[in-house]
Amino acid sequence: MTRKRLLAAIAATASAAGLFGAVVTAEAAAPSLTATFAQSSAWDSGYGGKYTLTNAGDATSTQWTIEFDLPEGTTITTSWSSVLTRTGQHYKVTNAGFNGTIKAGGTASFGFNTKGLGLPTGCTVNGSPCGGGPPSTTTTPPTTTTTSKPPTTTTSVPAGDVVDVSTAAELQAALAAASPGQTIRLAAGTYRGPFVATKPGTAGAPITVTGPSTAVLINDGPSGEAPSCPAPTAGWDSGYGFWLYGAPYWHLKGFTVQESKKGIVADNSHHTVIEGVRVHRIDEEAVHFRRSSADSVLRDSTISHTGLGQAGYGEGVYLGSANSNWACHGNSGGVDRGDRIQVLDNHIGPYVAAEAIDVKEGTADGVIRGNTFDGQGVSGQNSADSWVDVKGSGYVIEGNTGTFASPGTFANGYETHNPGTTPSFPNGCGNVWRDNKSDLGGVGQYAIKITSTSKCSERPNVVHASNTVSRAVNGLTNIPVTP
Repeated sequence: MTRKRLLAAIAATASAAGLFGAVVTAEAAAPSLTATFAQSSAWDSGYGGKYTLTNAGDATSTQWTIEFDLPEGTTITTSWSSVLTRTGQHYKVTNAGFNGTIKAGGTASFGFNTKGLGLPTGCTVNGSPCGGGPPSTTTTPPTTTTTSKPPTTTTSVPAGDVVDVSTAAELQAALAAASPGQTIRLAAGTYRGPFVATKPGTAGAPITVTGPSTAVLINDGPSGEAPSCPAPTAGWDSGYGFWLYGAPYWHLKGFTVQESKKGIVADNSHHTVIEGVRVHRIDEEAVHFRRSSADSVLRDSTISHTGLGQAGYGEGVYLGSANSNWACHGNSGGVDRGDRIQVLDNHIGPYVAAEAIDVKEGTADGVIRGNTFDGQGVSGQNSADSWVDVKGSGYVIEGNTGTFASPGTFANGYETHNPGTTPSFPNGCGNVWRDNKSDLGGVGQYAIKITSTSKCSERPNVVHASNTVSRAVNGLTNIPVTP
């Protein structure tokens, strides 16, 4: 249709509308959110759940709130990529600072773990059914026309509460002045210096540090006189790339840490979320959850080339502390209780000189899921000869993919050990492996090596038949397989 004919048609339509007293207006673009629930995993006493939101509308959605109910006997124990509140069995979940905006055709998601097996019911997103359709109403005023819009919610980042930084000094100042709900946004560039955060966020208003992968944090330390136990101290630089100390409810997203003694360390900083970061070229371990930094999450991140200074201490991810270090880090009844930490969908390796993940004694009930382990370059020093060494209890280890190729010293894919501790814990017991794929490169003995069954008679480790192995010297595991 030519432009002249199109204008004539529009005019005719408008004229006809005028004859009948109607007003023709263009419908404004609007977002349209739906949400779907799926179980990502399940075990005897609970499951992992995930909601995926989709914007099927023709405009960007700038915030979201999902509400649902769980039956009696089922509760959410931990969640990520969201801000969650609970009233009885009713849960209200709002977006985190980094995933509230969903473009037309885009998606966002959040997840949680439960105690109990009951599934969500009565789901709504921004007041409308999660499956789509208008909000439920009981009465409709006969003479009033209203425009439906999402309810007002408080997001984790109040309007205007974003601090943009582009230099090391600006970042240090922003960390020192950080307050709940604030976002510190890094510009691309190199930031050199110690970066320490000691201000706590809250469950409803975490503090976020976000930046592109080209925002690179480097610490040239350590320097100065170190205290007897690591703590921020005047005149001492720890050498850590980014250090959370007594700073719960922080979200770290997107940036890179490199060329530091340790990468990212969380001390006494529970509910830390680390997402989409890159940590590489590190002297010791890349990411360490220490001093009971429980209920934390590391996801969608990339780790490589660790242990450049001390190979035997070059873990990719370190959960908790060795019993020998509880004198410093045992802040929960003399124990480092890094419980319920989740390591999800990361790529760890190559040239991670120690274990990709070292799960220390005294920790419990974590999840290691969906990760890719590249064992090339594992050193064998300090008994580092596997992808994952589990000394904690009650871990679910599922859906991971591991490979090994020389060079390196590689014994088994996954191992358990049972160190004695005071107080006593069922260390190395009660863990579950399912749906893991292991390629041992013709070098590794077992995909899953259970060191002791007698020490775990009350809480045995379980290896399901859904695990698979290729190029193993001996096979899948050294214990009977559970269907």
